[in-house]
Amino acid sequence: MDITANALRALYTAVNSAFQQGRATYTPKWEKIATLVNSTTAQENYEWLGEFTRLRKWIGDRQINRMKVHDYSIKNEKFEGTEGIPAERIEDDTYGVIMPKFQDMGYASATHPDELVFALLAAGFTTPCYDGQYYFDTDHPVIGSDGTAQSVSNMQAGAGNAWFLLDTNRPLKPLIFQRRREYRLQAKTDAGTSDRVFMADEYLYGVDARVNAGFGFWQQAFGSKATLDETNFDAAMAAMGALKSDKGRPLGIMPNLLVVGPSNRSAAKTLIEAQNKANGASNPNYQAVEVMVVPWLD
Repeated sequence: MDITANALRALYTAVNSAFQQGRATYTPKWEKIATLVNSTTAQENYEWLGEFTRLRKWIGDRQINRMKVHDYSIKNEKFEGTEGIPAERIEDDTYGVIMPKFQDMGYASATHPDELVFALLAAGFTTPCYDGQYYFDTDHPVIGSDGTAQSVSNMQAGAGNAWFLLDTNRPLKPLIFQRRREYRLQAKTDAGTSDRVFMADEYLYGVDARVNAGFGFWQQAFGSKATLDETNFDAAMAAMGALKSDKGRPLGIMPNLLVVGPSNRSAAKTLIEAQNKANGASNPNYQAVEVMVVPWLD
């Protein structure tokens, strides 16, 4: 095959088709635990995080809730993946055998948001959120009804692989996936303008995006490195249900999702999806939450 403009257009069509096929083979999980924020600048500020909205009985004038100003922002980062097709593959009309490479590129672009979001969740024990404390910490500052600051915990210490209990029912989920530029496929194939084509006789195809992940409300997440068993799970559920706002009102946190890595899969399934315990007694946590197993945690 002669490498003409028409041939290169046909090749791009084939590469793009393989890329889209690869993307379609994966169903992202991040949307269950992270809110999508479409960004319009280099970074977005989330200084408004810190107070949940609540309606009150209207007596007298409206009471205006002043948003807390926290120094918390998420900077968009650039990510890319590039593959090359040697010119002889095109000339010999044998490029079809490397189309799975571009299917895999599409698959990688589909899984990348999951990698970012769940890696951030796992790093929550050592990464600050909007209040300056680690996302999973023992001393988040909360102002009690008496006006004094109290330390509130949303974590359990331990030496095992982490598991996470989340409330994803609200419009703002526990994490944020910020997208400045969607994942896109581009080609560099013009011999007149591409140094790579001229110097290496290779035609380039690449995917890139500008995205990042960040934390939302820590109150909607509980992280544990303790053993995943009935006692620790019940303690986590109780701790989240007891959370209150700075004004002392119950937040109404209702965990609905248990996120684990492969190492905790069996324990999670036994704890949540078995109707009976090993001794035959009824399991009070049967279907209490949904179990999500993701490979990005262990």
